[in-house]
Amino acid sequence: MAGNDWLNSYLEAILDVGPGLDDAKSSLLLRERGRFSPTRYFVEEVIGFDETDLYRSWVRASSTRSPQERNTRLENMCWRIWNLARQKKQLESEAAQRVNKRRLERERGRREATADMSEDLSEGEKGDPVSDVSAHGGDASRARLPRISSADAMEIWANSQKGKKLYIVLISIHGLIRGENMELGRDSDTGGQVKYVVELARALGSMPGVYRVDLLTRQVSAPDVDWSYGEPTEMLTPRDADDFGDDMGESSGSYIIRIPFGPREKYIPKELLWPYIPEFVDGALNHIIQMSKSLGEQIGSGHAVWPVAIHGHYADAGDSAALLSGALNVPMIFTGHSLGRDKLEQLLKQGRLSRDEINATYKIMRRIEAEELALDGSEIVITSTRQEIEEQWRLYDGFDPVLERKIRARIRRNVSCYGRFMPRMAIIPPGMEFHHIVPHDGDIEGEPEGNLDHPAPQDPPIWSEIMRFFTNPRKPMILALARPDPKKNITTLVKAFGECRPLQELANLTLIMGNRDGIDEMSSTNASVLLSVLKLIDKYDLYGQVAYPKHHKQSDVPDIYRLAAKTKGVFINPAFIEPFGLTLIEAAAHGLPIVATKNGGPVDIHRVLDNGLLVDPHDQQSIADALLKLVSNKQLWAKCRQNGLKNIHLFSWPEHCKTYLSKIAACKPRHPQWQRSEDGGESSESESPGDSLRDIQDLSLNLKFSLDGEKSGGSGNDNSLDSDGNAADRRAKLENAVLSWSKGISKDIRKVGLQKIRSNPNAGKFPPLRRRKHLFVIAVDCDTTSGLLETIKAIFESAGKDRAEGSVGFILSTSLTISEIQSLLISGGLSLIDFDAYICNSGSDLYYPSLNPEDRPFVVDLYYHSHIEYRWGGEGLRKTLVRWADSITERRVRVMNKLLVLLNSFLLTTVMLSKCENQER
Repeated sequence: MAGNDWLNSYLEAILDVGPGLDDAKSSLLLRERGRFSPTRYFVEEVIGFDETDLYRSWVRASSTRSPQERNTRLENMCWRIWNLARQKKQLESEAAQRVNKRRLERERGRREATADMSEDLSEGEKGDPVSDVSAHGGDASRARLPRISSADAMEIWANSQKGKKLYIVLISIHGLIRGENMELGRDSDTGGQVKYVVELARALGSMPGVYRVDLLTRQVSAPDVDWSYGEPTEMLTPRDADDFGDDMGESSGSYIIRIPFGPREKYIPKELLWPYIPEFVDGALNHIIQMSKSLGEQIGSGHAVWPVAIHGHYADAGDSAALLSGALNVPMIFTGHSLGRDKLEQLLKQGRLSRDEINATYKIMRRIEAEELALDGSEIVITSTRQEIEEQWRLYDGFDPVLERKIRARIRRNVSCYGRFMPRMAIIPPGMEFHHIVPHDGDIEGEPEGNLDHPAPQDPPIWSEIMRFFTNPRKPMILALARPDPKKNITTLVKAFGECRPLQELANLTLIMGNRDGIDEMSSTNASVLLSVLKLIDKYDLYGQVAYPKHHKQSDVPDIYRLAAKTKGVFINPAFIEPFGLTLIEAAAHGLPIVATKNGGPVDIHRVLDNGLLVDPHDQQSIADALLKLVSNKQLWAKCRQNGLKNIHLFSWPEHCKTYLSKIAACKPRHPQWQRSEDGGESSESESPGDSLRDIQDLSLNLKFSLDGEKSGGSGNDNSLDSDGNAADRRAKLENAVLSWSKGISKDIRKVGLQKIRSNPNAGKFPPLRRRKHLFVIAVDCDTTSGLLETIKAIFESAGKDRAEGSVGFILSTSLTISEIQSLLISGGLSLIDFDAYICNSGSDLYYPSLNPEDRPFVVDLYYHSHIEYRWGGEGLRKTLVRWADSITERRVRVMNKLLVLLNSFLLTTVMLSKCENQER
């Protein structure tokens, strides 16, 4: 029965059915189905053909009493059926290819071939939803999965991006990162995140409108790691030659940039990298500045091309990205991957370590601090699932799902948020490349004429490496692919398999637990998990039923999925909590149904793909039941496989990058207009460099001020309280007084100031500052004005020639008001233009000398006041002051009224007593 292994396995199961077998050895199919007819099952379910002569042959063969003769007839008949099925499939395939080729010509190759051909499949083949019809026609013989859901929509979007030349910076510090042959599973730092950031950088570099992508990581030149991790630069080549490449240039594409920091010749875990973060930031800052200037010469007409966003991955990179974002004034994006507060809760629930021990081992408090900093500095936080937002990010001080929705509602209504800020949470599932994946099956056309006991020479080497563990390699394979980490819950999976006898009879278990040379060389945590697995295998006597190979390459992973699909197996992810579960997407792309934890990302994946079952990772019985259900129920297995293959395109990299770039486009450029523009155009107040939150455009958050709080003509009596008026009038007048005091300028004067800036664009660009090579800030306050004047004059004299030439500028920072500064300079014989800027009122106000001093001596910096108002609840504080002052006033009025009543009573009493005395006299 070579080449027909899974069918042969079912025949063996059917032949095992008989009255002479005891219950312990009876067929699982018989127990599952109750009244079971082997002939009916074979014809209708296994083969799927209803030819009368084959049915009669089966009946005659099954009625033969001699077991040897019966087996011979059955085998001969199965060969007839098998050859007939292959011929029929070949004829259908050729006809389908002709039909599909014509269809592709009409639709220009943009429709999904597999879905188009589904109506031409026979009833038997519908159990295997993917035919081996080429999506491209011609000489190709296998179907490729579509990369995107709608090629037309992607083409329209791609056309809209033409002309853009974006520069994006990604940061992932820990682990060993390289473009090819990634050592995933080598240690806990080199896992799914490494693969994700590399593929994200590669995919973004292939998108239209993106000129360059830099993935910044650590340069490692340690003797115990490969030399490639010490290369300063590595280019990531696109996976598909057909990827968008219209904007190719000298420095275009995706690159891994390795920044040297930390111990030069030692590879250390991420928990020990925290003290070296500032060193990485210095190196990254230098690279970004140099690259921005270089890109400016290539595509920016001589002007630096700054990154549109800096994207930090994990807490350490988030800490670094926040510092770089602040230094470069560039929007920041953050992806947590795994969150510290959630991990702390999980570890505390396990009860193995105390809080102090957890912090000493994982540096968990430093990690949480970095995540809070990244949360506060980010404009967008990208998550894989909604569960990550509502159950993990809600644990942080910087985010509350309920409050975040309220803030967004206020923003949409253009209502003040009183300085409260929370980043936007964007759910973007990770992507995957599908164009190179060919779903395989045990009977797919073109498979070698071998079997699993004796693989054909062209079979992948990893197949024999796995199958050497099994006594019966033809049974369906339960595949788990995860590093030996306690949170991956591999031991519970082995217990579930070991305690379920029916599952052992029907399936094998394959555990791909990273790469290892020796257990003694592994980390203590990973070694502990592996030893526990080996002990469980020995306890349940699972030898010959469980595979756990020591080594595999990254390029072997698709072949491992193919092997599991060939045996009609199932992929399982039993982790206690899974942030996303990229392996679930990979398994679905290869046609494997899944069993996954119900905690985390798999919930959202299952909602989209509907290709398996969700289980409680703490309940080993539910794990065993789910696996048994999928392995034993062929109809359910085929349905899950079909659903996964049908919907997998929703997780493609082009779809991911399209959503990703649309989110970046919503980030507001932070560079101020007078620095970014050379054309002398208007500077909009809403383009404040400090207001990095794009959608908070409420101008009520900006201060309004002038010289020492001077007011318009009608506001001179605002500070007076009309004791005869009602409470509402008093409150309104008091509010106007407080607001005038805090803002310092009325709307009319503010409007006049803006009109003057717009009428003279050069005044808004502050040209003196831009001509200086050096700026000195004089931040000196003295008890007397004479002492301050002496200090200023002494500094001016020391500047000497440089000050006269104009290469050196000065800024005065003091606690004085702007009018006091003006009086001080005039009294000391100094000119207002001796200083390029004035920081007064202890940093609350920023002024520049006006180009028209006869009209108005100073120009207010509206950008600066928007900046200091950013994320500060000034509006709320002002209203609180209003309420407080109003309550004080009302209290004083009540006290005065009581005193008046007492005084009137006293006077009345005095008058009455006086009258009584007069009457007595």
